[in-house]
Amino acid sequence: MTNRHRRVIINTDAKNEADDQYAIVHALLSPTLDIRGLVAAHFGTERSTRSMEESREEIDLLLGLMDRAGEVPVANGAATALPDATTPVDSPGAQLIIQESKSASEGDPLFVAFLGPLTDMASAILLDPAIVGRPVVVIWIGGMAYGEIDASYDGIEFNLRNDIAAANVVLDSGIQLWQVPANVYSAVSVSYTELEERIGGTSKLADYLIEQLVEWNATWHPEPIEHRSLGDSPAVSLILNPRGGSFRTVPAPRFDLEGQYVSGSGHPVRVCESVDVRFLLEDMFAKIRKFGRDAA
Repeated sequence: MTNRHRRVIINTDAKNEADDQYAIVHALLSPTLDIRGLVAAHFGTERSTRSMEESREEIDLLLGLMDRAGEVPVANGAATALPDATTPVDSPGAQLIIQESKSASEGDPLFVAFLGPLTDMASAILLDPAIVGRPVVVIWIGGMAYGEIDASYDGIEFNLRNDIAAANVVLDSGIQLWQVPANVYSAVSVSYTELEERIGGTSKLADYLIEQLVEWNATWHPEPIEHRSLGDSPAVSLILNPRGGSFRTVPAPRFDLEGQYVSGSGHPVRVCESVDVRFLLEDMFAKIRKFGRDAA
């Protein structure tokens, strides 16, 4: 890096669950991250017929709680998955990624963190194939574990399921990709008590983060539970601290319709095998507490 900031776009299905909110806030509170935009992503139709719009509303709500409305560019992404692997879904979000990529350089790359489906990245690639040759690093929270690891995950991993075609476009393209699969992101768990003890009562923002997480579990989780995985947060911590995780490089696979890995392009993909959870949580908690003190 030749400057003191990392340029970042966060693409987020913010109202899908209750963990995107923590990743968004962590990124916005990190002084070395230059947030070039927040892109609202869809999250399928299982829980909503207007999922992208709900993500946008959640982004706007968080910016309001942080008194940063109007300070950070916000763009709507695609409202639906790609119809197929050759047809983009154009959107302001995809165009933002394309435009910001043109200003990237080897000393100042653009990091694009995807906390949901890869629809907008795939659309950007299909709309402007030259983006693949630019210094862009895509970080994707998604896909199942590699090999024989049992991630205790039934069915197709959620972020993948919401746009398998888009995932294949990105994997086939050769763009720089860091993948954080389900067995890694699921391990970033926090309990209700931990959240209350570490950030509870420090600000309206902190209380909202806790309340919406508990509410989501109460509404959607079928079993007794008093914790949640902040599974989207590794995307932020790995940008803040690229050495704060272990990686291996694998030949890019593709996904079949069941979400299983099959042979693909073979382009190199960096797969995260562990993340520094201590750094991730302690840094995030400290910044949220500091936000409350500074706002008081």
